[in-house]
Amino acid sequence: MDDKSEHEVHQISHPLYDILRSEDMQAFNAEKAKLTEFPSFAHGDFRGLDLRGMDAKGLDFRHAYFRGADLRGVDFSKSRMEGSSIASAKISGCYFPHRLHADEIVMSLNHGTRMRYAILPK
Repeated sequence: MDDKSEHEVHQISHPLYDILRSEDMQAFNAEKAKLTEFPSFAHGDFRGLDLRGMDAKGLDFRHAYFRGADLRGVDFSKSRMEGSSIASAKISGCYFPHRLHADEIVMSLNHGTRMRYAILPK
């Protein structure tokens, strides 16, 4: 196992991450549209940010922190979110990956637990 804990926030060095953290969704979506490969936002710190309007398709948010973030209306259905925490976030109108059970989302929202994906039958 490496030095960093799997559950620590990591510093992400990528201009797209900086734009996202500035809460400028118009600029973020425009820059994202120019890319063919997306950076990983795994272990990213999105606590308290207003991310409404973000195009989350294809993004990796594994083990990310969204405590208190405004995620209203964001479509995460094509994002990776296993291990993420959405404690006290605003999630009205969010569309989560269908492998995330509602119980996992509610537990994370109310208690800050990390969301686990369901094992789907083959």
